[in-house]
Amino acid sequence: MIPRYSRPEMVAIWSPEARFKIWFEIEAHACDAQVALGVIPKANAEAVWRAKDVEFNVARIDEIEAVTKHDVIAFLTHLAEHIGADDARFVHQGMTSSDVLDTTLNVQLVRASDLLLMALDRVLEALKARAFEHKDTVRIGRSHGIHAEPTTMGLTFARFYAEMARNRARLVAARAEVATGAISGAVGTFANIDPFVEEHVCKMLGLSPEPISTQVIPRDRHAMFFATLGVIASGIENIAIEIRHMQRTEVLEAEEFFSPGQKGSSAMPHKRNPVLSENLTGLARLVRMAVVPALENVALWHERDISHSSVERAIGPDATITLDFALHRLAGLVEKLVIYPDNMARNMNQFKGLVMSQRVLLALTQAGVSREDSYRLVQRNAMKVWEKGADFKTELLADAEVTAALSPAEIEEKFDLGYHTKHVDRIFARVFGN
Repeated sequence: MIPRYSRPEMVAIWSPEARFKIWFEIEAHACDAQVALGVIPKANAEAVWRAKDVEFNVARIDEIEAVTKHDVIAFLTHLAEHIGADDARFVHQGMTSSDVLDTTLNVQLVRASDLLLMALDRVLEALKARAFEHKDTVRIGRSHGIHAEPTTMGLTFARFYAEMARNRARLVAARAEVATGAISGAVGTFANIDPFVEEHVCKMLGLSPEPISTQVIPRDRHAMFFATLGVIASGIENIAIEIRHMQRTEVLEAEEFFSPGQKGSSAMPHKRNPVLSENLTGLARLVRMAVVPALENVALWHERDISHSSVERAIGPDATITLDFALHRLAGLVEKLVIYPDNMARNMNQFKGLVMSQRVLLALTQAGVSREDSYRLVQRNAMKVWEKGADFKTELLADAEVTAALSPAEIEEKFDLGYHTKHVDRIFARVFGN
């Protein structure tokens, strides 16, 4: 991922230096296990560990790989240059390249998950704070982009909080899904390596042994992981779309913080655009790009092929780096979002009581009017508001068929905003707990 949309903490996980460090740890821990089994001399394992503080020369490894056309062999050759050919002769004993590559990928995905969970926690904290801040700030709810009935800004934030809380739980499950390692040798039969080696290496790396790995760790695990990232990205976009709508000039119920010196347009000095929300919409698309290739990686030939390899070299870093950046951008956006309660009230009253139509409809049915006739009476007066700018309550009070069923006081009562917010506390208790 390009530096513009990257945070150094996540980028570091995917650096060549970090990858080779994990490769070394796998090989060194495997040597320790082989010593415990009596397969290799202790002195050889100790010699390997003496290289633990070595800064592996990425350029040198690339140079070797240019000849060998094999990345793991290039690394092992470079390791031997540090510890000596004789001490290195037991490194990779009974192992195959996928043991190193797949286990490393899962270590990286686990570490990336931990950063993503931290980012999600920041998003959740921001959403919760804004939800309670505006728990009782009334705004109009919309369906199909059209005024529906009153809600509160706090409920909007609470809804997004609940979605992101589900996404956090999904990521915890996805992390567990990929937190496995495999040191099972060619075609995964452990013919040339004892299962104890796998158990020891996984324990040292914080993984669980893969129950059955053929020669690769099953890619359904990774498909589930990247699908989860895609769902989280869609959750980000869901919030971004709402903010983009609220910032539209004719709505302006909220807007992104516009910092001193910020410019909105090269041509129009008055512009204050929802650039962060639009950016998040685009970044969500990038993360979701990883989902289909990850799903297609599940089907491999027999015990192993490498059709998944080139895909994962790209989607592993790109999807996690992009999502990490997007989550932190979203958190900052929510934290600083400027909210305009007065504009919310203005928008809600734009059509002079029209949004109370369902209350009147239900009151008429309760008063004994058929639902069909009730709907006809309410809609008849509602259309005058839409088409002529009339006041809904005034029109109802002037309609003889309506007043035959409802008294003026009963009609007046149907325009109480508090009716629509009476269960806000109960909803908050469901979302945030008591």
